[in-house]
Amino acid sequence: MLATLLVSNIVAWVVILLLGVAMLALARQVGVLHMRVAPAGALTTAGGPAVGSASTALPATTLDGAKITIGGHAHGTPLRLLMFVSASCPMCKALIPMAKSFANDERVQLIFIGDDEPAVQKAMIAQHGLSAYPFVNGPDVGQAYEVGKLPYAVLMGEDGMILSKGLVNSREHLESLVIAHEMGLRSVQDYIGKLKAVGA
Repeated sequence: MLATLLVSNIVAWVVILLLGVAMLALARQVGVLHMRVAPAGALTTAGGPAVGSASTALPATTLDGAKITIGGHAHGTPLRLLMFVSASCPMCKALIPMAKSFANDERVQLIFIGDDEPAVQKAMIAQHGLSAYPFVNGPDVGQAYEVGKLPYAVLMGEDGMILSKGLVNSREHLESLVIAHEMGLRSVQDYIGKLKAVGA
């Protein structure tokens, strides 16, 4: 009886030790996986003004006839977000409510930019409640920023400096633009590159 109890205790301790080793190995693997899995972020493209460069002040007119300047200095406006959207882009229409919420939470001036028939754009403005936001319609701004795919966003500072930019399709992507700026990075891709360099 005593021998059976002793053997069972030894087996129990061996199992406990093996479980402890397995937990440590699992924790290490989770850490490695965390380092290897890239955070979701706006995908930066090579075209257009580079992050860190000064944006050119472009005079424009909104759909309701107001004069507005895209880029350049904007005294009293710490952050501006240019959102390039289209009524024919389902992802753009899904992202619009997220962009509005994000701009409100982060206190960012939100400007929508598109290039379509005015009637189509006005219908989208009415459908998504965008009347409170400037909406510039025309090819000039998109060409200046070399926007090839939508939805696309450009974050700039009060001094007109381009802080971050990229293709976006979620609230997380929009937030990554501000996070990249706060971390002093050009993009999430730079962050990934630094992680890989550290891990190498």
